[in-house]
Amino acid sequence: MIIEGKIVHVLGAGRSGRAAALLATSRGADVTLFDSCDEIGGLPAEIQCVAGATREMGRGVSCDLLVISPGIDTYGDYVAAFSEKAGEVIGETELGSMFYDGKVIAITGTNGKTTTTELVQRIMSYSGVSCVACGNYGVPLSEVVMMEDVPDSIALELSSFQLETIRGLKPDVSVWLNFDADHMDRYSSIDDYKDAKLRIFENQTEGNSAVVRVGEDVGELLARRLSFSTECESGDFSLVDGVIYYGDEGVLDLGGTRLRGLHNAENAMAAIGACLEVGVSVDMIAPALAEFAPPMHRCELIRTLDGVEYLNDSKATNMHALDSALRSQSRPVVLIAGGKEKGLNYEDVVGRLKRHAKCVIVFGEISAKLGAIFRDVVETYEVAVLEEAVELSASLSEHGDVVLFSPGTSSFDQFRGYEHRGDVFREAVLKLK
Repeated sequence: MIIEGKIVHVLGAGRSGRAAALLATSRGADVTLFDSCDEIGGLPAEIQCVAGATREMGRGVSCDLLVISPGIDTYGDYVAAFSEKAGEVIGETELGSMFYDGKVIAITGTNGKTTTTELVQRIMSYSGVSCVACGNYGVPLSEVVMMEDVPDSIALELSSFQLETIRGLKPDVSVWLNFDADHMDRYSSIDDYKDAKLRIFENQTEGNSAVVRVGEDVGELLARRLSFSTECESGDFSLVDGVIYYGDEGVLDLGGTRLRGLHNAENAMAAIGACLEVGVSVDMIAPALAEFAPPMHRCELIRTLDGVEYLNDSKATNMHALDSALRSQSRPVVLIAGGKEKGLNYEDVVGRLKRHAKCVIVFGEISAKLGAIFRDVVETYEVAVLEEAVELSASLSEHGDVVLFSPGTSSFDQFRGYEHRGDVFREAVLKLK
């Protein structure tokens, strides 16, 4: 798409929106940035900034192209108002993709996206192909295409929100990690959520690849399909005695890495498969991942105290993530869970709790609801705040146990985000004596 001389409106003055505005301006567009906040600063004078933007204001303006930041509800009234007189509506990621010519490895899934994105970036870079992690993690794609040295490839993490607003984005490799209910406070049904994520495949053709977990229903694909799983040996990638195999060839001994748990094994499989599909040599895999450290807040070991491991899995913002974290533990678990009510089916994890948890501590807005559900299968304690949960976990755990902080829901009842929540957990654990 040629946007030179076009009128472009951008919604949202966060990092993605600012990147979109700067990119559109650099390509010769007449750009206005709208946000409902009180003040917008720090942008060049040629970008018109409108703070305090309302729906009524949106209905009164027109543009050739409307670019939406991923944090704004695509189907909400605010976007609908600005869309009334817009020629075309896309998201920031789609805008960036229009100006990027390198290899695109795109990653989606309910859980594990960020770790897999980092693994892809690590493998590609180690093999000599410049690569930047971007999209829903790292930097916005619109920033990447404005870099002085544009990378030869990108590891592009894609949320359902970003995939809602693509048009022509065509990954060389699409990775589908897993799927379960999430964001039910934004979507009217689980099918709507899944349909948004499935768009990662919609522009791919026979010359592209798709790496998909065994058993995932993603429909018929035109792209070449590779499969992976730790639970069976029928996929292209499998796990046998701690070694990841591609067919009959062992490609990575997890014992030589810092990757722990079955969920991280599957993340590694997906990343390896994606990189091999764009030409990386299998000999590059093991040395590339030898020193890789999983991202913070994802089953992150905070400390071992009196023989008890304290794991920070604050990134677990849904039941599928909680289930995966529990499934990965081989030691008795004292689970800390809870947070904001977001309309999920919390009974899905009960079977896993019965098998893995010796007790559960629930906190936050949803504590009473979780307590009522979990108490039927495991000893459950209700507390108000996370710090209190950490103190109680220390008294309930014994040598050889794991205190697993895997909330299973979002953080916005008491925290600014999952990172803030994880930091509070870390601080509370480090204060234990």
